[in-house]
Amino acid sequence: MIGVNPKTDFFFNNPSQWQEEYKKLRQIIFSTGLTEELKWGCPCYVLDDKNVVLIHGFKEYCAVLFMKGALIQDRFNMMIQQTENVQAARQMRFGNLQDILDKEDIIRAYVLEAIELEKSGAKVTLKKTSEYKMPEEFKQKLDENPALKAAFEALTPGRQRGYLYYYSQPKTSKTRLARIKTTMQQILDGKGLED
Repeated sequence: MIGVNPKTDFFFNNPSQWQEEYKKLRQIIFSTGLTEELKWGCPCYVLDDKNVVLIHGFKEYCAVLFMKGALIQDRFNMMIQQTENVQAARQMRFGNLQDILDKEDIIRAYVLEAIELEKSGAKVTLKKTSEYKMPEEFKQKLDENPALKAAFEALTPGRQRGYLYYYSQPKTSKTRLARIKTTMQQILDGKGLED
C-alpha cells in the first residue's frame, strides 16, 4: 500500500478485535491521498502537516475521528460528538467490518469533505474560557490566593478549560476541593493538567 508509514505497523499488526476494520478504514483513507503519520498512538492522516482524520478503537467500536468534524455536513447522520465538551472533533463509529463495507463510499465522501475543509482554512469556532462554568470552590480559592489567580489567568485558554472541566466533573464539593488542592501547585508552576 503506497504511503504506509512504518511507525504505524504496531497498530495494524498487533492482535486486536478490530484488525480487519482498521485495515479497511486505512485503505479507504489512503484512497483520498492523505499522508499517514503516528500521533497519540494512532494512525493519523494529514494534509500538509495538518491533522485531518485518525483511526482508533475502543471496546465496543472502532472509529474514524475527524479533527474538524463539527464543520462537516453530516448528510447521513453518522457523526458523533463524544462528549458535550468536545468542540471540534466528531467520530464515525463502526461495530464490524460489514458496517464499514456497507458505508465505504460515505466514509470516503466524508474524508474528502474534511480534506476540502482543511484546504479552505476553515476553523471551528471554539467556546471562550469565560463560557465554561467555574466551580464555586475554585472561584473561592482564586479569590483567596492572588498568586493562584494570576497563575491561572496566565495559562493558555486550553489549559484553563482543562482545569475547569476537571474541577466541574465531581458531584460533591469535597471531591472538587480535593482535586483543586492536588493540582494547585501545577497551576502555580504554569503547567496544564496533563503536563
